[in-house]
Amino acid sequence: MPMGWGSFKVRTERRVQLLDVTRKVAQLVEQALVVDGVCYVFVPHTTAGVTINEGADPDVARDIEAQLGRMVPKDADYRHSEGNSDSHIKTVLVGPTVTAPVRQGKLSLGTWQAVFFCEWDGPRTRTIEVRVID
Repeated sequence: MPMGWGSFKVRTERRVQLLDVTRKVAQLVEQALVVDGVCYVFVPHTTAGVTINEGADPDVARDIEAQLGRMVPKDADYRHSEGNSDSHIKTVLVGPTVTAPVRQGKLSLGTWQAVFFCEWDGPRTRTIEVRVID
């Protein structure tokens, strides 16, 4: 069973930031030499996640950042003493994993789709893990 895996680091610049990582994920998919299969993207952090959404218009990512900030404000009546409970909650809402098909050796996303790393407690250096199987 052909498969491949890899990881890479990203550095965020803001506390809350959706960062397009599609190009790097696609490179790892191509290196895996899997013709038809599945790509799993996993973020091993409790205050960051990953999602697939529109990548053509950067305002979409900014709108997601802003709306989740309104839904889960930084300063609320949280019990967690580190001051980042909102980041943990946003990670629960978005999730740490996405999957996408691999077709003809390439990451197969919709026309407007991109893979976004979702930083909720930055700026930080984070790890993204990618696994491709057939």
